[in-house]
This record gives sequence, structure tokens and C-alpha cells, in this order.
Amino acid sequence: MKTEEFSLITGESFIREMNEDELKIYNDQQAIMTKYALVEYKDHRRNEYPPITDYLDGLVKGDQVQMQAYIDSCLAIKAKYPKPE
Repeated sequence: MKTEEFSLITGESFIREMNEDELKIYNDQQAIMTKYALVEYKDHRRNEYPPITDYLDGLVKGDQVQMQAYIDSCLAIKAKYPKPE
């Protein structure tokens, strides 16, 4: 795999091949970043979702507008923090 690097001495960027050890470290870092992204989006969603009691209150009262408002709010949060692929 090729990587772009930047020389602090000359200020130039250049492309070079990674050796096996560098490639393993790179792949490990990518795996860690992917796992972090999978956890991060869940945390963002959890922190912004409205309380479930809002939906349950609407359910008990038979208030379709309140229940739909809860669902719409949840869908907006899901759109704001999409699940990483």
C-alpha cells in the first residue's frame, strides 16, 4: 500500500510504499477508528433522543400527535447521526 507523507525538513510531500510492519499498524489503527465510530454514533444518539416517557405518555392518553412527535424526533436524531458503514 502506498502512503502520502510530508517532510518537515523540506516541506514537500511524497508517496512511498509501506513495509509490512507499517501496513499492520495502519490496518490496526483503521480497525480501532472503525470501532470507535460505531460506538460514537450510538453515544450521540443516546444523548439526544427524547425520553421514552414522552411516547408512553402519549400512548396512555391515546394522543397520536404526541406519539408521532416522539417518532419524528427520533428519526431526526438518526438522520443527524447516521450509522457508519
